[in-house]
Amino acid sequence: MKYVMLIYDSVIPEKLKYLFALSRTHHGVLDMMAPIFAALVYLGRLPDMTIAVIGGITVFAGYTAVYALNDLAGYKDDKKNILPNQEKGMDLDSILIRHPLAQGVITLKSAALWAGFWSVTAVLGACYLNPVCIAIFIGGGILEVLYCFLLKVSWVRIIVSGFVKAAGPIAAVFAVDPAPDPLFLSLLFGFFFLWEAGGQNIPNDYSDMEEDRKVNAKTLPLKLGPEVTCVLVMSLLTAAFILMTALLLISPVQFDGFSFLLFGTGSVLLLILPSGKLVKTGSQKAAMALFNRASYYPFFLLCVILLNLFIS
Repeated sequence: MKYVMLIYDSVIPEKLKYLFALSRTHHGVLDMMAPIFAALVYLGRLPDMTIAVIGGITVFAGYTAVYALNDLAGYKDDKKNILPNQEKGMDLDSILIRHPLAQGVITLKSAALWAGFWSVTAVLGACYLNPVCIAIFIGGGILEVLYCFLLKVSWVRIIVSGFVKAAGPIAAVFAVDPAPDPLFLSLLFGFFFLWEAGGQNIPNDYSDMEEDRKVNAKTLPLKLGPEVTCVLVMSLLTAAFILMTALLLISPVQFDGFSFLLFGTGSVLLLILPSGKLVKTGSQKAAMALFNRASYYPFFLLCVILLNLFIS
C-alpha cells in the first residue's frame, strides 16, 4: 500500500486527489471487489465481455457516487467535528485527506457535480445491465443519506449500513441473471450484511467512540459498551464466515480442497484472529486493525474464485 500511495501522489493531480478522497476511492476499490466476486460465484464462469466491461464501469460509478453522497449528506456534522489540519490516518478511510468537503479543499458545487456525474453514469450502466439494478442503486443512495442523518438519532443505522453494503453484490447478481436463485441471494445478502456490521461499521464506530461521545452520536459501541460490542463483533464475523462457506458450497464453481483450505486460512487471518484480538484487548487500535483487514476480505474472496476458475 505504501508504494501504491507513492505512485498515486506523484501521478494524480491535486484536485482529482481531493475528489477521490471525497469518494474514498482507495477504500471503495476494495468494496468494488464484492459485486465482481458476487457475479462470478453466482455464474461459476466469466461473464460475456460486454457485460464485464459495462458492469465494471457501472460498479465503479455506483460506489464512487454513493461514497460521495455520504460526505455530502454529512457535510454539516463533519464540518463541526473536523479537527484542525486533520489529513491522513492509519485506517483505510484516512489514507487520503479525510472529509475534504468539510475541510474546504473542494467546494460544495464541485462535490455535487462529481457525485451527480457518477450517479448518471451508474444509472445508464444499470439500465443496460438490468433495470432492477437502477432501483437497487437509487435505493442504496437513499439509504446512504438516511444513514448519515441517523448519526445522532439511533444506533439502528447499522442496519441501514448493512443494506447499503449488500446492495452492490445483489445488483451484480441481477446484472448477470434477471431471475436469480432466492437461496443464493439470501445467503449473499446475509453474508455482506454481517461482514459490514462486524468487520466495518462497528469496528469503525468503536475506534471513534471518544469523538462520537463528544458530539452525542448514537452508535452501537456507545450503547452496548466495549465488552459486549467486542463479543458481538466476533459473533457476527463468525456467522459471516459460516454463511460464506455455505455460499461457496452451493455455487456452480467447483471448489477443490485447496481452494477451501485457502478460503479458511484467509478467513481466519482477515476476520477471526483480528476480532479475537479485539475481544482480548478491547483497544481502539485492535478495532482499527480489524477494520483494515476486513476491508480486504472481498478482494481476497475474488482472488480465491479467480484462482479456482483459471486453474480448473
